[in-house]
Amino acid sequence: MIAGLRATTEGGADLVQLLSPEGERVSHPAFDIEVTPEELRGLYRDMVLVRRADREGNALQRQGQLGIWVPLLGQEAAQIGAGRAMRPNDMAFPSYREHGVAWCKGIQPTDILGIFRGTDHGSWDPIATRFHLYTIVIGNQCLNAAGYAMGQRFEGKVGDDDGEATIVFFGDGATSQGDVHEGMVWSAVYDAPLVFYCQNNQWAISEPVERQTRVPLYERARGYGFPGIRVDGNDVLACLAVTRWAMDECRHGNGPVLIEAFTYRMDAHTTSDDPTRYRLSDELEAWKLKDPIERVRVHLVKQQWADQEFFDQVQAEADELAAHLREFCVNMPDPHPERIFSRVYAEESPVVRRERDEFLDYLSGFADAHAGGER
Repeated sequence: MIAGLRATTEGGADLVQLLSPEGERVSHPAFDIEVTPEELRGLYRDMVLVRRADREGNALQRQGQLGIWVPLLGQEAAQIGAGRAMRPNDMAFPSYREHGVAWCKGIQPTDILGIFRGTDHGSWDPIATRFHLYTIVIGNQCLNAAGYAMGQRFEGKVGDDDGEATIVFFGDGATSQGDVHEGMVWSAVYDAPLVFYCQNNQWAISEPVERQTRVPLYERARGYGFPGIRVDGNDVLACLAVTRWAMDECRHGNGPVLIEAFTYRMDAHTTSDDPTRYRLSDELEAWKLKDPIERVRVHLVKQQWADQEFFDQVQAEADELAAHLREFCVNMPDPHPERIFSRVYAEESPVVRRERDEFLDYLSGFADAHAGGER
C-alpha cells in the first residue's frame, strides 16, 4: 500500500516518458515514436494557442463576462497529445475541461464560450465534429462513451486498420464515481473499442488523489481485465504515442484500454475555487519545473528546429486569438427567453407551448421586457 501511494505521488517506475522536463529526448522500448521538426512545431503551436485561449477565458470570467471558467493550465500536453492521436472518424467524449481536445477536433474557443456564459449548452454538432458536448455531471460521459463504443462493435466498425475507436476523458476525482466503473464493466464485457483517458491532475477540487485510491489509478484496469498505462501527462510526445497505440488497439478490436495521464492542475479547479486553501505553494513551484510547453520549446531550440522568429510568430498568433475571443465574448447576444422552450423537444409539445405562452405573457408586463435577442 505504501509503495502504491508513493508511486501515485512521484509518477513511479512505469511512467512512460519520451521528453524529459529538461527537454531531453528519452527512448522507450514500447512507445517510442519518430516526429519531424514540423510535427513538433505544430504540437508546440497547439499548446501555446490553447493555453492563451484558456488564460483569456479565465480573465473574462474575472471581469464578469463569463459565469464561470474551467482552466486547463498545466494539462495542455495531456490534451493535445491525446487529441492529435485521434483519427477523423474517432469519437471523443469530454468532461468540461477538454478545451485542448476540442481544439484538435476543430472546435474553436469561441464555440465553447456560450457554455460558460450561460447562453447555450454547446454550439457545435457532435456528430459532424466527432466530439460530444461537454458533460458537467462527473463521470457520466463514461457511460455515454461506453454505449457509443459498444455500438461501434455491434455495427462491425472495428477489426482492422480502418476501424473506429472512441476515447472518453475524465479526471482522477471521477474515478470515485460509479458511472466510471459501470462504463468500464460494460466496456470490458463487450470488448468495446474505448480508451478511458484519465487526466490525473492530483486534485479533485480540494481532495488529493490519495483520497481516491490506495494504488496508482492505472493499475485499476487489471480488475476489469484490460490493460492500464501511466504516461507523463506533461509530455506531449508520450501522450501522443501512448494514445495512438491505445486507439489502434481499440480499432483493431483489442479494447478497452485505460490511460492515466499523470499531470498537474496548475490553476484552480474552476474560477469559483481557491486552491491556496488546501495546497502548498512549494508543490505548485515544483510542478512549474515540469511545464509541458517549456520542455518542447527547449527541445526545439536544442535541436535547432525553431528560431526566435518562429516563437514570436506563435506568440503573436496566440495574442490575436485571445483578442478575437474577447471581442466575440463581450459582443455575444443574449438569447431570447423563448429559447428556453424552443430547444426542449425536436417537435413542439402542447404542454411546453402553453408554458411558453404563459411565461412570455408574464414577461411582457415588465417595462424592460426582453425586446429581442437570438432565438
